[in-house]
Amino acid sequence: MRRVILASGSPRRFDLLKSVLENFEVITSNYEEDMTLDMKPSELVKFLSKGKADEVAQREKGIILGADTIVVLNGKVIGKPKSKEEAKETLKALSNNSHHVYTGFTIIDTENNKEIIDFEKTEIIFKELSDEKIEEYIKTGEPMDKAGAYGIQGLAKEFILKYNGSYNNIVGLPIEKVKEHLISLEIL
Repeated sequence: MRRVILASGSPRRFDLLKSVLENFEVITSNYEEDMTLDMKPSELVKFLSKGKADEVAQREKGIILGADTIVVLNGKVIGKPKSKEEAKETLKALSNNSHHVYTGFTIIDTENNKEIIDFEKTEIIFKELSDEKIEEYIKTGEPMDKAGAYGIQGLAKEFILKYNGSYNNIVGLPIEKVKEHLISLEIL
């Protein structure tokens, strides 16, 4: 059995990987994300996921999975909110609007010097949100650790009018694609 490491402290990514792989370790990457890089969203999430996986690969051996998720609204990258006010502004901007979630992931096989870098893009359309609904949601604390200030798997599921693409990508890891690559590396 090969050693597999998830280079993320995200409980959502942990649960998604656990759905296809029983045994793996979590070693959180210390990579410093730079959301100001001038790149296309698909390139940015691949770059950031590679940075996270590379940082762990310098310390550990095995199959290392790094991932990064961003929300893009009108061409602007929206990361995790730094304050409740920023969360409110983000949710107001998403209200009654369409946006995209990009998740990039990198799988590094340190033994065989193999590297797979891929991404997934999903479109989400929000219902119109009242100021009261936004305030109630922010009070729960849920939006504060999530790109775009919401989690589709949590209380914000009622904000979604519809989505086109991978649900799991919105949660934080397109596990269907990750699984295909783990099969190609003979991990599954």
